[in-house]
Amino acid sequence: MTTANLNIDLCGIKMSNPTVLPSGFLGTSKSLLERVAESGVGAATIKSVSFEAREGHKNPTVIPFEGGMLNAVGYSNPGAEETAREFSNLNEVSIPVIASIIGTEPDDFVRVVDKLSGNEFSAIELPLSCPHTPGFGLLAGQGTPESTGEIVSAVRKASKLPIFVKLSPNIPEIGNLAKAAENAGADAITAVNTLGPGMIINIEARKPVLSYKVGGVSGQALRPVATRCVYDIYESVKIPIIGTGGISTGRHAIEMIMAGATAIGVGTGIYDRGIDVFRKICLEMEEWMSENSYNSIDEMIGIAHE
Repeated sequence: MTTANLNIDLCGIKMSNPTVLPSGFLGTSKSLLERVAESGVGAATIKSVSFEAREGHKNPTVIPFEGGMLNAVGYSNPGAEETAREFSNLNEVSIPVIASIIGTEPDDFVRVVDKLSGNEFSAIELPLSCPHTPGFGLLAGQGTPESTGEIVSAVRKASKLPIFVKLSPNIPEIGNLAKAAENAGADAITAVNTLGPGMIINIEARKPVLSYKVGGVSGQALRPVATRCVYDIYESVKIPIIGTGGISTGRHAIEMIMAGATAIGVGTGIYDRGIDVFRKICLEMEEWMSENSYNSIDEMIGIAHE
């Protein structure tokens, strides 16, 4: 029985396997990226960065629950200038690194792109879909075809790097939004961001647990919704999809690929199975693929549509 080949080409980015560290998980420093690379991930995304530094929401910002996690971090970050310094000489990191860029207006995104242009990022991700931070994502009206098109077009003019647009599972016609991103120059779609917002109440304290009260839902509760979103987007666009949401096993990853994903994001799976979750998922994928006569990822992409 031959070992399956997990290599993929994502918008010209060569990856040893399809796993991607999403933004918000361990991507806060170059040293952490190197540690994640050692755990077997195919590519990694840094924590989302704005032009000016942001404190974000006050603690507590993250809480686990039976079906996953609830978070409202609020895009805390040191700003674009400090981020450019922290992630200098990225060619020293053994995996492709993706920059995650946020802003309120199209010009805000462009300013961050310009500040990071001297770094060796492999792609730019635009999360236009946060459900819980005022001035950003859904709370800035970025989940519409018009706003998505404007932001992607502005970044497209400012950079030659591949652009990944991260969409919200809250959008009923997510395929139409993905098409608007593609038409504006996006090279791939990341699907999806967190669902919600949701709320968990501490009944002894008689108040919501998160300081911001509401937060985005991720983990297992999100996975069936994320899979459906990837399925819908695959039928609407021709560009690749990075399927993200509740993936923690090889079977989960293969399911997402069969729905139409080329790569898969693994975030809360780190909490479920440790930082080696990427290597574990890849081994489980290889085993299943070999047992079921699949030699490559390409053979499985979108076959659930057949």
